[in-house]
Amino acid sequence: MTESWRQLFDVGLVHFMAFPEGDPVEQVRFLAEDDFFDVVEIKPYEPEVMEQIKSICAQGGMSVGIAAQPALLGGKLSLNDLDEAGRAAAIASVKGAIDAAYMMEARLAVCLSGPMPENENDLPAAMDAMVDSCVQLCGYAQEKAGDYCVTLSVEQFDDTTDKKCLIGPADLTVELAEKVKEQVDNFGITADLSHLPMLPGSQFEILSALAPHIVHMHAGNCVSADESFNLYGDLHPRFGYPNSDTDVPELVEFIKDLIRIGYFEKEVPTDKPILTFEVKPYDGDTSELIVAHTKRSFKRAWAQV
Repeated sequence: MTESWRQLFDVGLVHFMAFPEGDPVEQVRFLAEDDFFDVVEIKPYEPEVMEQIKSICAQGGMSVGIAAQPALLGGKLSLNDLDEAGRAAAIASVKGAIDAAYMMEARLAVCLSGPMPENENDLPAAMDAMVDSCVQLCGYAQEKAGDYCVTLSVEQFDDTTDKKCLIGPADLTVELAEKVKEQVDNFGITADLSHLPMLPGSQFEILSALAPHIVHMHAGNCVSADESFNLYGDLHPRFGYPNSDTDVPELVEFIKDLIRIGYFEKEVPTDKPILTFEVKPYDGDTSELIVAHTKRSFKRAWAQV
């Protein structure tokens, strides 16, 4: 049963989280030279950098996913912005990520919503804007499609702790998915172990509600119990970080829940379902060591599963 997960799903790593500084080409080369990871998720770079990464991944037999979240968060852009100029800027940003996905032969482009409205009365309008943005982006991906069509996946974030996103609570996430999929079929949801502890409801309840719409999964850690703890919020420290929510036992239960909801048996836009790890070095950690730590944590958890 060595590496038996490979029969069920591919394991990925969010590159820009694990390697927040340095040369992305050489960092992706480091990952590609290790046969553990099947997928690397990157943010869009300049075309010449993307071409080098594409070549490395082709040689190494790795797939690529494209992340639109860094540009949206860094630019404070919102797909549910009630200001039309602001929403147009967010849509343009994600269109760039879809273009990058086609360039890299990636099947998924992943984004996130904007913040939860401060005024509860604005919630219906914010949801309408988010639905419209996603439908526009899925339509754009369809227009650009050749041999395949990129799927847009919205990542579910926290709603009250850190990023405070509109698409966080399970009911709003399901509502978004249902309304968008009434109009387009290249849409799905990314759920993330890093965010589940910061959302209302149990992990299994949330995943069960989202199960029909999940096309992609992230796994990471957070610190949610006490604001006074170091790295409180959505900061993705390594598994087992002091006062954090997730170590190997919690990772075991998470994988079991993914099995229970049938995620590893789902038909998804990628070759196989993907479980991508998202960890970031802190407090003297090195990127290379937290990558090794992540691999060991997963292998220990999988052995118990």
